[in-house]
Amino acid sequence: MNILDTEFVKGFIRLCDDGFRQNWHERNGGNLSYRIKESEVESVKEGFTDKNPWQPIGTCVRGLAGEYFMVTGSGKYFRNVILDPEANTCIIEVDESGENYRIRWGLVNGGRPTSELPSHLMNHEVKKEATSGKHRVIYHAHPANVIALTFVLPLEDKVFTRELWEMATECPVVFPDGVGVVGWMVPGGRDIAVATSELMKKYDVAVWAHHGLFASGEDFDLTFGLMHTVEKSAEILVKVLSIRPDKLQTITPQNFRDLAVDFKVNLPEEFLYEK
Repeated sequence: MNILDTEFVKGFIRLCDDGFRQNWHERNGGNLSYRIKESEVESVKEGFTDKNPWQPIGTCVRGLAGEYFMVTGSGKYFRNVILDPEANTCIIEVDESGENYRIRWGLVNGGRPTSELPSHLMNHEVKKEATSGKHRVIYHAHPANVIALTFVLPLEDKVFTRELWEMATECPVVFPDGVGVVGWMVPGGRDIAVATSELMKKYDVAVWAHHGLFASGEDFDLTFGLMHTVEKSAEILVKVLSIRPDKLQTITPQNFRDLAVDFKVNLPEEFLYEK
């Protein structure tokens, strides 16, 4: 099967285009990765190359040994993925040590996978274990309203979670575990990868202060939907704060508890404190 005709590649391309159309990917901002299913690998492996050398990942992800991933390229623009997927994305293979990767398809004009590859793979490893293999997508974008809030809210999980939950009733249903927050760190290295992976043991979404949002999900729709919901809530909060800093009314802790019962979700009490 032609790689570009597969459903997982079509889904990958669509998410990139949807994210760009949301204005979350200025220039070469943001990155996306997908842990490919074994059956999908089998269907396209005839299109793989063995000519590219193994390269160090920059960290060890032994739990992903032998796995394949589709990822965006470093310095590539999301707006161009739909126009030329083979030039702007690639499929990589992780070796049996979990320390190296090689490009098996894509980036035909040269280049390497996203500079955030250590963060992506470390978090894939964490979410694979935490979800018994269900989570396959890691998505990083630069939604403006979430970033704006990192300048005015305390960089604390409980504050961001509660404020975002209060802005839209669907939020505690979409991300009932809450939101993690990583203080500003230099992107692309192992330190931010480690900090994020620790949070992702507990959450499916993490805010990178003054930088963007990092999300994990089972498939492209759920992961994009999670990112979209968090940013929509942030947009509402930005508007509320710009109108008046003190809310006249809001969703109360007991309201959240009632919601949890009806929607059969578990909302941690740590986020249901009285303000």
